[in-house]
Amino acid sequence: MSRIDLHLHTTHSDGSYRPSEVLTRAKAASVTALAITDHDITSGLPEAMTTGEQLGIEVVPGVEISSFDGKSELHILGYYIDWQNPLFNDRLASLRASRHRRNPLIVERLRAAGLDVTYEEVQALAGTDAVGRPHIAQLLMSKGYVTSAKEAFDRYLAEGRPAYVARELPHPAEAISWIREAKGLAVLAHPTWVRTAGSELASCVATLKDQGLAGIEVHYSTHTKAQTTAYLNLSRQFNLLVTGGSDFHGVTKPDIEVGTGRGDLKVKPDLLAAMKEAAIR
Repeated sequence: MSRIDLHLHTTHSDGSYRPSEVLTRAKAASVTALAITDHDITSGLPEAMTTGEQLGIEVVPGVEISSFDGKSELHILGYYIDWQNPLFNDRLASLRASRHRRNPLIVERLRAAGLDVTYEEVQALAGTDAVGRPHIAQLLMSKGYVTSAKEAFDRYLAEGRPAYVARELPHPAEAISWIREAKGLAVLAHPTWVRTAGSELASCVATLKDQGLAGIEVHYSTHTKAQTTAYLNLSRQFNLLVTGGSDFHGVTKPDIEVGTGRGDLKVKPDLLAAMKEAAIR
C-alpha cells in the first residue's frame, strides 16, 4: 500500500540518517514520494534526489523554518522551493548563525550544572552546519548523563529547564515570505505544537493565511484522531492544502519511523496533486 511522507530530517540537520539512508527506509515502507525538510538548510537535497531517481521515489525539495509570533514557536514547512536560490540560502544561513550563537550558551549552562561537555564535542557529533539542541541531547546520551533525548529535554534543554536559552527567530510572516519568494508553498507544521486551541487556533490560522500560508500539516505521527479531524476541518474552513508527514529524526525520536510514524500514519499520495497545482500557480 503506497504512501507519502512530507516531513523528514537527515544528518544535514538534526536527523541521524543520511539522505540516502532515509530514502532506503522510505522504499521499505512503500513510500512513493517524500520531502526532505531539514531545519534551516537544503544541503541534503542533492543526495536525496540522486537516490530518489535510483529507487523510483519522487523527492519534493523542502525545508523547515522555526518562527515565533510572540506567544508560540511556529514551524513553517516549505515545499517545492527553489532550493538553489542564493537569497533564500543566505536567509537560512542567518538562522543557522543564530543557532551557533545560542548553542555555546546552552553548553555553558550545562557545564555550570556540573556536566562535562564542550561545544566542540557537540559540533563534532553533529557533523553539519545546522547544529541544534537535539545534537546536544545526543551528546548527553553518549556521556551517560541521560538515557534518551526526551530525558535530556525534560531535565535540561526544554523551555523552563536549567540550560534553556531562547533563540532568535523570525516572525511567521517573515518565514512565510521567504518561502514564497523562493517560489515555495508555506505550510504550518504540527499545529498541535501551537500554544492555542479552538477559536484561538482558528484565528492564528486565519492570520497566517493572510500572510501567505498555503497549507496545514493535518496528518502527523503524534496527532490523535480528534486532532486530525480538527485540523482537517480548519483546512476546509480556510481553503488550505492538506499535507502530512512523520517528522522522522531517527535516534532522537526512536518511536517514529519513515512513512508510518508510530505505526498508524498513512499520508495518501493523492494529496500531492493539489500541492503541485498550487506550486505551479
